[in-house]
Amino acid sequence: MQTDSSFTFVLFGGTGDLSMRKILPALFEAHRAGGMLADSGKIVAVARHATNRGEYIQWVNEHVKPHVSKNGVDEAAWASFLERIEFVNIDLGKAEDFVHLRDAIQDLPGIRVFYLATGPSLFVPICHALASVGLNVNSRIVLEKPLGYDLKSSNAINDAVGEIFAEEQIYRIDHYLGKEPVQNLLALRFGNALFEPLWRREWVESIQITIAEELGVEARGDFYDNTGALRDMVQNHLLQLLSIVAMEPPHSMDSDSVRDEKLRVLRALKPIDPRDIGKVAVRGQYHSGVIRGTAVPAYATEPGVKPESATETFVALKVEIENWRWAGVPFFLRTGKRLADRVAEIVVNFRAVPHSALGASALRAGANRLVIRLQPNETIRLYCLAKQPGEGMNLASVHLDLAFDQFFREGQMEAYQRLLLDVINGRLALFVRRDEQEAAWRWVEPILNEWKASNKPPKPYASGTWGPAASSAMLAQHGTCWLEEEN
Repeated sequence: MQTDSSFTFVLFGGTGDLSMRKILPALFEAHRAGGMLADSGKIVAVARHATNRGEYIQWVNEHVKPHVSKNGVDEAAWASFLERIEFVNIDLGKAEDFVHLRDAIQDLPGIRVFYLATGPSLFVPICHALASVGLNVNSRIVLEKPLGYDLKSSNAINDAVGEIFAEEQIYRIDHYLGKEPVQNLLALRFGNALFEPLWRREWVESIQITIAEELGVEARGDFYDNTGALRDMVQNHLLQLLSIVAMEPPHSMDSDSVRDEKLRVLRALKPIDPRDIGKVAVRGQYHSGVIRGTAVPAYATEPGVKPESATETFVALKVEIENWRWAGVPFFLRTGKRLADRVAEIVVNFRAVPHSALGASALRAGANRLVIRLQPNETIRLYCLAKQPGEGMNLASVHLDLAFDQFFREGQMEAYQRLLLDVINGRLALFVRRDEQEAAWRWVEPILNEWKASNKPPKPYASGTWGPAASSAMLAQHGTCWLEEEN
């Protein structure tokens, strides 16, 4: 991915956790690769926890450098990367301070990108302050999740930002859309005659999408206790992955063609009747347990969490899409903290053959499945049945693997690296459009409202397990189970 696009990348929250772990390492990898970032491109960090550039560079060396380059740091590349970085110390709560930012960047070349790696409460004040000094013109703005607490608050933020920036200037980031296997899912479906004819209700029995974490809420107890798994993961990541899996072929890969098809999926989600939420939605909360031999505490005892909290740390849903392609096919979504493994994957379970001359094993559910793993390792695995060696016709499951790090010798691009390059180069296809976000909130809100009204506590599950038993029971009613044995 070569570019000549000059840019000034302004990073609000320049000393935050996201900047440290993801954004600055991603920019370094693009710099190190050569040709991905224009030589004239500059990174301007904005923060309050440093007083000058020297102090900020020291912070970058201490805190960012350990997160870059798994195989070691190229010191020459690192030194030249640091030369790109400038620093501005301003108080984000004081609009008058933004004059200093304007003065610092007004002579820097190229498109201006403003990345808001801050809390959502600062999105609107920052946008107003940028506009007050004329920095909203010929620029792009990147908004991190969460973008609102519900549909009303999301619309309020979008309305306020939309008064200052046009929709084509706004990049709502969802890093799962930048992952290599998600890109390969599009290639797999729309670039191969093998799969697309099977990608429909006649041949697909069910689809599972899982994002599981071993970690708890860590130091984010205050934030998480007012958010929960449905808002934090389902409304954005899981529904975005579902829309990619289920979308119709776009006529091209330009930004609006792709996002139009995703929007059609989100609008076709079958509304959940509040009376049925207990049957199709499971929420849980982790209790104490053991993960990889280490005892971990219950959610209710985590710092910042209310002891009587009813916030869910686990959600499993049965989702249906009311359109011609997917009518009657259940989509099962699952996410949670303190689960048995860290994994994100999409599982497409194909229907069994209608009649088998080879015995009952050819008729079992899940004999043919496609597993698209997003993390920790990025692979695509196709399962099918083959004859075991020896006497008789005994069938066994075998699989074909595409391990990206083995097949492609060059290094894989991390999600944030791809998405940041897309922002700099003005590509919107992998970012969430406002109408997509609104459609997702409309579908999620009845679940949130019913849970709040019912006053029923989340179902408990021990840390280190795969969540409440009710999650597995929901799938058992459809003759299937979660795929949990993958390595």
